[in-house]
Amino acid sequence: MDKLRVGIIGVGYLGTQHARILSYLEKVDFKGVADIDSNKSMVIGNRHRVPYYENFEDMLDEIDAGIVAAPTSEHFSIAEKLLKEGKSVLLEKPMTDTVEQAEMLVDLAKKKGLILQIGHLERFNPAVEALKDIVKEPKFIEVQRLGSFSARSLDTNVVLDLMIHDLDIILDLINDEVDVIRSSGIHVLSEKFDIANARLEFKSGCVATLTASRVHQGKVRNLRIFEPTAYYSVDYMDQEVKSFPLNGRQTDIKTLKIKKEEPLKIELKNFLSCIRTGINRKVSGEEGLRALKLAHKILDEIGK
Repeated sequence: MDKLRVGIIGVGYLGTQHARILSYLEKVDFKGVADIDSNKSMVIGNRHRVPYYENFEDMLDEIDAGIVAAPTSEHFSIAEKLLKEGKSVLLEKPMTDTVEQAEMLVDLAKKKGLILQIGHLERFNPAVEALKDIVKEPKFIEVQRLGSFSARSLDTNVVLDLMIHDLDIILDLINDEVDVIRSSGIHVLSEKFDIANARLEFKSGCVATLTASRVHQGKVRNLRIFEPTAYYSVDYMDQEVKSFPLNGRQTDIKTLKIKKEEPLKIELKNFLSCIRTGINRKVSGEEGLRALKLAHKILDEIGK
């Protein structure tokens, strides 16, 4: 196959990072960027010497696939248009505003035989990828995802903004149905939930507790998984996994050897590979829909 022609819709923070990586990836023809803020698209377009547009529809004839990094409220309409025009899509999370919209996109991609993937970036974190080979019988999972407030997150709440990353990871690791949900959330700096906590009880008996906050001083990205004989501590930012035996012998503590790499680069290479092979590996639209459904169940529980 010739070089894949790819365009980016939305060049805020994430779109800018996608553009940076696309500009040097092999087997990619970076065809342009689009943003309703013409100044943004001009700056990023000129930076990478690609065409820039105010209306993404103006570059549809030039691309085979689109990366959608626009605000969440625009995800559905943009992704739907791309899929209808025969373009594969990498759609940033959260997938859409509603579960119904996400279901429509999954069905449309399937009908068209196109790749639809969701930008759950942490699934491509080398530390998280390492867990798939070592976690066998999780009994308790504890997650903290804390960060400072960002104005670019005002269009959604902390469950869909931050917690959904870890919901996706946990669902992938456990591959089980949630039986009981208990959750709470509060407003601090916005009209949407800025802090949220959820306790998930799975049918297998595993329990997961998640805390997400965007009003924390500094950044914390930690995951701990307890099994009958050991527990694993993951630092997302340092891409580090430590194994602690539950026999009390400190000498048995191990730090796994992990080849560190930028998760977004891995994600983009995975997306392009899936288009070439026609095999929809992680994180598929179906997986994104699964995480979105659970996030909305948590929000429904908070609202009770």
